[in-house]
Amino acid sequence: MADDAHFYRVRADAERANAEAATLDNVRERADRAARSWEAMAVRAERTRVMRETREAATIAAREHASDEAVSG
Repeated sequence: MADDAHFYRVRADAERANAEAATLDNVRERADRAARSWEAMAVRAERTRVMRETREAATIAAREHASDEAVSG
């Protein structure tokens, strides 16, 4: 998916709405658990994206540094 964190948050919002609309305790609890799970997935997706971007930036910087050394060396 193009933006996993956004998708997961949309699902969490939908589950929160389901919880608010539920008349049965077990249905409300299930929806609350689902909302928390979707939110946790969103947080993990964001953390993964940041780590990937950091790793990619480091790789690019290392390549540029190696290229600069090859030219000046």
